[in-house]
Amino acid sequence: MNSSSLIARIHRRLPAPAQALPFVMALESARRAGWLQPPSALDGHAFLLVVEDLGLDLRFRCAGGVFRTGPFDPEPAPALTLRARAADYLQLLAGHADTDTLFFQRRLSICGDTALGLEVKYWLDATPRPAWVEPWVARLAVLFPEVRAA
Repeated sequence: MNSSSLIARIHRRLPAPAQALPFVMALESARRAGWLQPPSALDGHAFLLVVEDLGLDLRFRCAGGVFRTGPFDPEPAPALTLRARAADYLQLLAGHADTDTLFFQRRLSICGDTALGLEVKYWLDATPRPAWVEPWVARLAVLFPEVRAA
């Protein structure tokens, strides 16, 4: 069993609130530190971030400018769904690739509310990355050879 399938098996067995908790805690920590401020257009919307190669479905929302886990019911559908492989999310996080590049290379899928998708795209591309992000992504790249090759 490879590490990706192990992560997916563990993820599926976790209660829904625990599945997205580490991701949401990271988003919220970055927001509180002033590194990641969500635009007001995200407020009141639910999102689904899918990490395809790891089998992760991370449900979260933005409420009052704060990131929170959930909603966990399949209905209503999230306003926006992002799908990519872990290596592509890491490239986006480090600023090595932008959303347009990943989207047009079919490595990032954005489904749902078009206007909200554009807001998220502009926000992700314009957000400055703190100096520690690139070395942190480089350490994680050991797990994803595609990132090292980029």
